[in-house]
Amino acid sequence: MGLFVRCETMSAITRCPTCNTRFKASQEQLEAHRGMVRCGRCQAVFNAIENLHDDEPSPQLSLPIVTEEPAPRHTPPAAQEQPASSAARTTEESPPLTLAQQVTIAEEPPEVPRKPAAKHRRWPWTIGSLLLLTVLLAQAAYTFRVELAAHLPGLKPALAAYCSLLQCSIPLPQQADLMSIESSDMEADPSQSSAITLNATLRNRATYAQAFPDLELTLTDVQDKTLARRTFRPAEYLRSGEDEKQGLAPNRETGVKLHLDTTDLKPAGYRLFLFYPQP
Repeated sequence: MGLFVRCETMSAITRCPTCNTRFKASQEQLEAHRGMVRCGRCQAVFNAIENLHDDEPSPQLSLPIVTEEPAPRHTPPAAQEQPASSAARTTEESPPLTLAQQVTIAEEPPEVPRKPAAKHRRWPWTIGSLLLLTVLLAQAAYTFRVELAAHLPGLKPALAAYCSLLQCSIPLPQQADLMSIESSDMEADPSQSSAITLNATLRNRATYAQAFPDLELTLTDVQDKTLARRTFRPAEYLRSGEDEKQGLAPNRETGVKLHLDTTDLKPAGYRLFLFYPQP
């Protein structure tokens, strides 16, 4: 006759943090595998010890189920020779298990070591970006060399050296709207009836030196019709001592005096304006 022993074990209330279902967890479940269990409803793995609560378990989880008997173990030959009485084991008469008692003990999944992410080789991109930036800067320096030399005089030696490699030059700025004719007049020469003198004052209103402009003089009659027209280059109207290559200094003026022979023209008026010739 088998011996049946009823064991009373302590139980506690734990709650699944995923679906908030409350269960009864036995002391064995709490002690095994550091309290890691699997929820019988949503199959989530959680720590029953860290989620203990004082509430009662959900009433719908008290449904009885039938447990499966464990498979018999193979008894070695030596054990078969022993008396049957010595091989008898104490069995426990278990009541039907509730769904809460089916909370299965779950092993913590082994942590798979992750391979360190391969570092991308960025140095080719870095070198390529630096080369592209260098090319862009070189192109900008060539395109805006006149403006850079005018506004940043300290860069002019470096720009000149750069232009010597490219066989280019750094001409003076030519901003006609910042160059003006401040005054002009025409007077006849009393000693020569066919000779006249043109006087004019040029002013550079820029904050940097500019190239001397060309001057176009138009002689007109009493009806303001054109009698003659001529363009004078800087070398033709500059006074001695003025260097055409240095240009007109910023916020400076220079005087122009032209002696003209107007034989048979007899001009009554004139028009004078400045301009920079197109390259």
